Amino acid sequence: MSSRYPTQSPSVYAKRRARLALALKKQGGGVALVQSGHEVMRNRDADYAFRSDSYFYYLTGFPEPEACLALAVSPSGRSKSFLFCRPKHEEREIWDGFRFGPAAAQLQFGFDAAFSMDDFEEGLTEMLANQPSVFLRLGEDDRLEAAVADVLKTLRGKARMGVVAPHAVLDISHALDELRLIKDKTELATMKKAATISAMAHQRAMLTTAPGKFEYEVEAELLYTFRKHGSAAPAYGSIVAGGANACVLHYRANDQRLHDGDLLLIDAGCELDCYASDITRTFPVNGQFSAAQQAVYEVVLEAQYAAIAATRPGARFNDPHDAAVGVLTQGLIDLKLLKMSLAEAIEQKAYTRFYMHRTSHWLGMDVHDCGSYRDPAAKPQDGVAPHTSRKLEPGMILTIEPGLYIRPGRGVPKKFENIGIRIEDDAIVTANGCDIYTHEAPKTVSDIQALMQSRNRVQQKRAA
Repeated sequence: MSSRYPTQSPSVYAKRRARLALALKKQGGGVALVQSGHEVMRNRDADYAFRSDSYFYYLTGFPEPEACLALAVSPSGRSKSFLFCRPKHEEREIWDGFRFGPAAAQLQFGFDAAFSMDDFEEGLTEMLANQPSVFLRLGEDDRLEAAVADVLKTLRGKARMGVVAPHAVLDISHALDELRLIKDKTELATMKKAATISAMAHQRAMLTTAPGKFEYEVEAELLYTFRKHGSAAPAYGSIVAGGANACVLHYRANDQRLHDGDLLLIDAGCELDCYASDITRTFPVNGQFSAAQQAVYEVVLEAQYAAIAATRPGARFNDPHDAAVGVLTQGLIDLKLLKMSLAEAIEQKAYTRFYMHRTSHWLGMDVHDCGSYRDPAAKPQDGVAPHTSRKLEPGMILTIEPGLYIRPGRGVPKKFENIGIRIEDDAIVTANGCDIYTHEAPKTVSDIQALMQSRNRVQQKRAA
């Protein structure tokens, strides 16, 4: 993930730190600490590819491991930012690659000062002295919490010298989650580009899928497109599920042969500059939906359209889900997979036999991004009733992903067995409704079949 230059202007990250400082001002100020994360060994001498902690990267743009941001916030809300990072080291750079080091990091990323991580505990002792509070993401980094505990012990030992240790260790997670929930212009631009790359990957998958291929061959086309257009990695483990595998929600094996007459469900998105995209498309391996497949597909697509229409400012987070459930349940009744009234099916949640997940989740630096789904104004005793779900606001990004998964079982006609369909797009809430960032990935029956038939014509010409 390391780059020799920041991917965005340092002012982008400085503005985010300033917003965090204002949030911490309300709690009296102090010092906030956010770690970048550590390299993790995969096996023997091989490490997993490093990917920075999302909170740290959001506030700094600094791409290296073994680093820590210290944000000192005064009671008035003024702040200074300090970075601790790995020192320059000629031998390690020969083996492992470029390091910024403190001097270059301060200059290029816009910190007030930067220091070697070798001096972390000493520097932290100086920074925390006479501060009212220290803010951490509690429960996330044992090493950081242990270092803070040691520093607090040292400071308490200096009480007779007039030094006061912070009297509170507070969790910073909620304040950061609230900041990250509403995306700024830089984030929106990055996520739109990630969505465009992922949409191209899904188009390529449709153009290269054919009976007899393996799921992993299609996955390879996705990965190729991601990397070719600048993505360092998928945002999550890609799901490439043919036939009955599409009825496994988190199918990951991707090792089965694709068969003529089956559907292929692909849930895959790239990550770009630490921001995720998330698309699911379902299409016929041979390029032509059967009558039963199309009937189920059209129900899911109509459910998604209903959920998209319900995604607008002032609506509740649960509203798109409720809209999708209404359409899916009526569709299941029309297909005779449920034999009861719509009201009964919804009240009894009979639809969960075929639709067992939610319609949306937040999307951002994490594919299941941070941020409360509950109305911040709701009282604890309100529980999790639908009316307490959060109101949507411009700048929020969520997925819209209804589906139906029809396993063989009592009352399921043979023609519907093992049909698994999910259609997922990324929606940005705007002032007037929502925009779909992933619209370039075909999803109507006619568009999918037209694209795949164009592939067939090319293959026929090559064979002639």
